Amino acid sequence: MPAPTQAPTATAAVSPPTGAEKSPRLVDLHTPLRRFRIMAYVVGCWLLLLVGVAMPLEYIWHHPAMARVVSPIHGVLYMVYMLATVLLARRAGWTPKRTVGVMLAGTIPFVSFVIERRVVSWVRATTEPSDADSRSAAS
Repeated sequence: MPAPTQAPTATAAVSPPTGAEKSPRLVDLHTPLRRFRIMAYVVGCWLLLLVGVAMPLEYIWHHPAMARVVSPIHGVLYMVYMLATVLLARRAGWTPKRTVGVMLAGTIPFVSFVIERRVVSWVRATTEPSDADSRSAAS
């Protein structure tokens, strides 16, 4: 029995790709980068709360209640940060050394904010077309 044929459908005109569109690699890294950036800020803020407020309350003024709450929350958030880092690292093709370095940044106050900016520049450097690529596409 012959295969049934479909009736022709109307198709919209598709514009050719332009240089302004995002590269497929940038789209691939957009979501993991966003997750990493959010977690870097969240973990950094909770770490500052832990080290700047909760720990002094516990060890200087002997009020451990806040540290008992903030410490486990920071611990869970740090695990999510490490997961977000690994997912971004796998997608971006980082070396294990870079991945571990970025993970450790979440353990030192203020460093997660610095490394977040550095990671964004690394990802953008690998995903944005270089000048040589744009010249070859123009010719």
